[in-house]
Amino acid sequence: MASTFKTLLNDDVVNTRTLLHESIPITGTIASGTYNVGTTEHNVKNFSHGMFQSIYDYPYLSSSANHIFDITYGISANASGSGIAQNSKKLNVYNQMAQILMGYTTGSEIRKFDKDGTVSDMVDDPGIMNHCFFVNFSRLLVKDEIKKGSFNLSLLTSGSNLASPINRSLLTFGDYDAGNEYRTSPAGDYGLIFSQSADTTGSANSVGLLFYQAGIAVLTSSVFSRLGHGHVVPADVKSIANRKTLDKHSRFGMSPNYFASSSAGDAMHTAMTGATIQQLSDGFRDRITNIQFNNTIELNSTIYFCRVNHNEFNYSANPTYVSGSKLIVKNNVNDLPITYITTVGLYSSDNELLAVAKLSEPIRKDPNTELTLRVRLDY
Repeated sequence: MASTFKTLLNDDVVNTRTLLHESIPITGTIASGTYNVGTTEHNVKNFSHGMFQSIYDYPYLSSSANHIFDITYGISANASGSGIAQNSKKLNVYNQMAQILMGYTTGSEIRKFDKDGTVSDMVDDPGIMNHCFFVNFSRLLVKDEIKKGSFNLSLLTSGSNLASPINRSLLTFGDYDAGNEYRTSPAGDYGLIFSQSADTTGSANSVGLLFYQAGIAVLTSSVFSRLGHGHVVPADVKSIANRKTLDKHSRFGMSPNYFASSSAGDAMHTAMTGATIQQLSDGFRDRITNIQFNNTIELNSTIYFCRVNHNEFNYSANPTYVSGSKLIVKNNVNDLPITYITTVGLYSSDNELLAVAKLSEPIRKDPNTELTLRVRLDY
C-alpha cells in the first residue's frame, strides 16, 4: 500500500476513442447449408413457432457452432389480409422490427419502413416497404456496429434449374452512398441499400435499409419481383418436384410456385401470399452468394500521464527493499538514493486502490532523473 500519493491534474488525463475494424465474409455455402445430409441442413435451425430461422457456421448441435445471422419475413398492416399464409405472424414480425428500428409516428402508430429512409407519417407513402425480408446479423459478427459504406450482399434475384445458368440474375446490393444517405432512428444510424447496377445518387432507387448499430438489413421483396428488376424465374422450374435434383438456388421454383413466374402476373406475389416464413427464408437464403462487411469495435481509453519529478519517489517504502533486515536507502552517506519503479497504482480521492499497472521491467529512479509513465485504461 502506498504511503506517498501524488495528485493527477487535468492536463495529466486524456480520453480517447479508437475504432477497430474486422472484415467479415459470409459465403453463400454457409447460407445455403454447407453441412447438408440429403435434404437436411444441419447448420440451419428452424423453430416450431416458424417465425424465423437461424444460420450457423457449423452444425448447430455442435458446441463449436457460432450463430451467424437470422432470416425472417414480415408484412405491414397495409398488406395483411385473409388468405395469406401465416398472416398474423408476418404482421407481428414486421411490427416488432418496425417499432424497434423506426419507432412511432406522432399519432402513436408504428412507423413503417420507407425505402427512401424518411420518417413520413403518411400511411400511403409511395416509398413504404410493405413486404420485407429481415436479415439480423449476430452480435458476434457486428460487434458495436457495421462500418458505413462496407456492406455488400450478392443475391440471385431470379430462379434457375439445372439447365439454366444461375448467375445471369446475380445482383450486388450495398450501402454505396452511406456518406451522404444515412439517417438516425431510435435504433441508431441507418443507411440506404442500393443495387450496384442502379443509380445510387437518389433515395428513390433504394431497395432497403441497413441499421448499422442494430446489425439488421431490411430488403423489400421487390428485389425478386419482375416489377423490381425485371428478373423472373423460368416457368419450367415449376415442374421440378424432386428437391434432390433441384439446383440449390431454385427452391423458390418448387411447388407451390414460390418466386416462380406464372401467367397470372408477378412472381413474388405468389410467394408473399402462399409461402410460410420458413419457406420464404429458405428461398432468400439459397439465393445468397456472398455477404461481406466490416464490423466496428469502439475502444474507449483513458490515458494517465504519471509524471515523476527529479525530487520525487527517490526513497522506497517497499518493505521488500531490505538488506540484512534493514531497509535500504543508500549504502554510504554520500551516495544518491536509488529506487526501482515496478508498479503504478491509481487511487481514488479517498486513497482507495482502483487500478494497478505493471512495468515490463524495473526503471531506475534517482534525483538526477525525471520520468513520465503513460498508463492506459481500455473499456
